[in-house]
Amino acid sequence: MTKGPVRLDVSVSYAAPRTGVPAATSFRKWVAAALRGRIREADLAIRIVGAKEGRALNRHYRGKDYATNVLSFPAELPEGVKMPLLGDLVICAPVVAREAKEQRKPAVAHYAHLTVHGVLHLLGWDHDDDKEAEAMEQLERDILAELGLPDPYAEE
Repeated sequence: MTKGPVRLDVSVSYAAPRTGVPAATSFRKWVAAALRGRIREADLAIRIVGAKEGRALNRHYRGKDYATNVLSFPAELPEGVKMPLLGDLVICAPVVAREAKEQRKPAVAHYAHLTVHGVLHLLGWDHDDDKEAEAMEQLERDILAELGLPDPYAEE
């Protein structure tokens, strides 16, 4: 059994201070786990941003004037073009740090969860209704458990 896709290219860029932010190798491991058994080849980019950029992107693309934890931008390829381009994830470091502290969980576990969550969005998963949300959350739990990480939805 492979550890993930046959070919995986994950570019990680840091546009925010790296203190408390996992290394690119961790993000690649989490992406591979989310894609395991679902896709054979994938290219995607992850950008770690500060609150100002996170807020600007959320306002521009979602019409919400605040920084959110993760934004997913699926690739929009022209019809008939076959490329392994999956899309982009933007993760807002200050929001992740604040949420991890509020939820009393290790920041690294929260980064892992949000990376898996974002990748599933790139694959077309969503949580627009209760049934979709339940299915997506269970898949996230399963992937994180494979990585040895706790259930991100467990109540304290």
